[in-house]
Amino acid sequence: MKLSIRSDVITQLKQVAEEQDKQLAPLADNLPLLESGLDSLCFAIIVSRLEDSLGIDPFSSAEDTPFPVTLGEFISFYENAVR
Repeated sequence: MKLSIRSDVITQLKQVAEEQDKQLAPLADNLPLLESGLDSLCFAIIVSRLEDSLGIDPFSSAEDTPFPVTLGEFISFYENAVR
């Protein structure tokens, strides 16, 4: 399941970047989300689509969890929410 969540997240990042005509930075776990080339609208679309495909929205259930800063943390946020 972990691999498919990582794959889903990366697929959505690439797809939304293309649809929104954004230049996506090279994807690596240590890439800061603010330097990814995506804006807040892009991330809103990604979160919405991931909720549709995975059936979860970790942001609505995470009260004390800090917001993910890097791509690796963003992916782990979803992987941990599915458990």
